[in-house]
Amino acid sequence: MSEHASSELRAVRVAGAPHDMGHALGRAGRDAVHDVLRPLDYWAAVTSDRYDDAVERMASSTKARFPWIYQELQGLADGLGLPFRQVMAWNCRGDLMSNVPDGCTTVQFPGDVPVIAHNEDGLPEFRGHAFVVHAAPLDAPEFTAVCYPGSIPGHTFAMTGAGLAQAVNNLRLRNVAPQIPRMVVGRAVLACRSVGDALDLLMRENQCGGFHFTLAQAGDGVIHSIEFGGGAAVHRQIDTPSAHANHALYLDLPHGQCVTRSSADRQARATWLIDGGARDALAILRDSGGKGLPIHRSMPDDPDHENTLATAIIQVEKDGLSWEIHDQRSKQPVHAGGTRAS
Repeated sequence: MSEHASSELRAVRVAGAPHDMGHALGRAGRDAVHDVLRPLDYWAAVTSDRYDDAVERMASSTKARFPWIYQELQGLADGLGLPFRQVMAWNCRGDLMSNVPDGCTTVQFPGDVPVIAHNEDGLPEFRGHAFVVHAAPLDAPEFTAVCYPGSIPGHTFAMTGAGLAQAVNNLRLRNVAPQIPRMVVGRAVLACRSVGDALDLLMRENQCGGFHFTLAQAGDGVIHSIEFGGGAAVHRQIDTPSAHANHALYLDLPHGQCVTRSSADRQARATWLIDGGARDALAILRDSGGKGLPIHRSMPDDPDHENTLATAIIQVEKDGLSWEIHDQRSKQPVHAGGTRAS
């Protein structure tokens, strides 16, 4: 595993029991949350008391269904030095609000060695504050993931010791009545021992805001695409080179969704590039061409208030995963490594 000293994405190592893991994540993001996130109107909106009932409902569901994640969230709040209720609300943001600044684009290349590549797009203010976490939980596979300050892992991209690769896109579903936070579901996926277990979880636990997951497991040879939220989930296998740019393409949407101009433009541009024969995943995710808003996002006036903070290229091999992580502008990977599935 290699790391570049000048990366915008520093490395953080956490280990142990759930509360210990959460506390370490909280300490890692504490300064950014207090200095960068809390002054934003976005924080005030998400933590508003208008969402008290929904946050309490989702906290209770998390405690009942995933008590270890509840403990991790408690540790996160303690490490951040913030009230649990505020931290819980922040980790429910995509369930409480349909239009949150979590964009992202995923490229999916099936084949003998499937490739999952992903742009993680988030708040521009988090540039230089997001980090790569190398985690060694008790009684669950180790994993590497990009993590936002104040958030549990499992909603960006990740690679686990079970050989599971995960890339996550926001879906802006309307009028959801959430029972469980989508980020808790994403965190639970990182503890799964197989892609089958992960798929079962997503088909069962989807009374939440919307997410799209791209999943693959070493030795399985299949890329799985799952759109879920609002009490529904649809699973498809990816048989041809494809892209997904954070709006639902095939999920039944009784109340509709918000498709921003950036999301529509990125989907169209990535599809056009792939249909034209492009197979360099990093070049696609770094693309800034086309008539619309770009795939690679670095504009200070981005209309969705999102910038590309990290990019992952994950190769899904027969016996493990190989991966590279870039920050917003790096020509070479700033982190790289691999896992042998166990």
